[in-house]
Parts: sequence; C-alpha cells; structure tokens
Amino acid sequence: MSGPMVSLLVEVPEELHESLQCYLDSHPAWNQQRAFCAALSLFLMQNGNCDRRVNRIYLDTLFDFAA
Repeated sequence: MSGPMVSLLVEVPEELHESLQCYLDSHPAWNQQRAFCAALSLFLMQNGNCDRRVNRIYLDTLFDFAA
C-alpha cells in the first residue's frame, strides 16, 4: 500500500485495544496500521462496498504485499 495515506485518530474500548496489542505482540509481521486496514476494508466489503480498490487493499494487506 504505497498510495496516499490519511491519518486517523480513533477511540476504541480498552478491551479491544488490549486484545489487539496482545495479537500484535505475538505476530511481529503485523502492526496497528496493517490490522486496521485489513479490518476496515473487510468491513466495507461485507457491507456492500463494490469498489475493487477496497478489495485490492484488503488482499494486499492480508498477504502483506506492498503496491
């Protein structure tokens, strides 16, 4: 994912953050940006977004491909 980026500031429940941090600690190939991109793009695909760019971002993020 080497296209333009936007920075987000979000509030999440502490339990969700702790679970994410635990996952990231045990999976060094993943980082917070990669996890959020995968989660957000999957959410959009599951909820009717038909943009092929979103599909590409999901697959690239999931399989750690840099565009």
